[in-house]
Amino acid sequence: MALNYDRLMALDLPEKRYVYDERRSMLYALGLGLGGDPVDREQLCYVTEKDQKVLPSQATVIAWDDSWLRSCGVDFVKAVHGEQRMRLHRPIPAKAEIVSKIRIKQAFDKGPGRGALLLVETKIRSAADNSPIVDLESVVFARGDGGFGGPAGSPEPLPKVPERAPDHVIAAKTLPQAALIYRLSGDDNPLHSDPAVAAAAGFPRPILHGLCSWGNACHAIIKSCCANAPARLASFAARFTAPVYPGETLVNEIWKADGRAHFRSRVLERDVVALDYGFATLNA
Repeated sequence: MALNYDRLMALDLPEKRYVYDERRSMLYALGLGLGGDPVDREQLCYVTEKDQKVLPSQATVIAWDDSWLRSCGVDFVKAVHGEQRMRLHRPIPAKAEIVSKIRIKQAFDKGPGRGALLLVETKIRSAADNSPIVDLESVVFARGDGGFGGPAGSPEPLPKVPERAPDHVIAAKTLPQAALIYRLSGDDNPLHSDPAVAAAAGFPRPILHGLCSWGNACHAIIKSCCANAPARLASFAARFTAPVYPGETLVNEIWKADGRAHFRSRVLERDVVALDYGFATLNA
């Protein structure tokens, strides 16, 4: 089914309900590589029950659902996650029953053979009192769906990182089995676990989930700019610019400013930028 602009914008996807608990929150943090130092209390609080904290980036997996891609007719095989944005209404709880609602917020036609850009919104709220928890926006590059008749253009761009030396540089070596752990939080795309699928997509081996690298950068911001207090993060966003392989080292470069931070993530071993245009706003 080819994309149709009017049908795409009118698509009414049903709400979905999810339940997760403290153990799933700990599993998410372990998938990012936290807990590698058994005496580092600033990491242990994410992977044990004692004084448990939750990384805000976990919002991207607590209501994981990519079935909308097929519902709206996107060529799933050629779809690429371009950017991820998040706005928090309150801290992500360690356990909760939640309700999510997905909609196509914007769709841009790059032209025949050039693909399409979809801005997809996911609103997550508490099932207990209907209060908002977090709003997510994903930019999806649908490489096989250009020429569907939508408007030209692009989503509002993220700000560039400053052209000066970063204020903080935080390196984190990912685990060789990081993708196999992270996929247990919801995204079980075989691109991240099956060597044959990865090879068919042009990769020498399975790649790390982009949102795992994104979560790694989120932890670096919480550590360097928020005194390890997740509640201080108000929003967080970045563009995915290159794949990461499990076992590689992510070097997070961070620039601080009043009430905000910019960041970029490099792969140390190959000197490529994996995340760019990183931007976060902070609560006092």
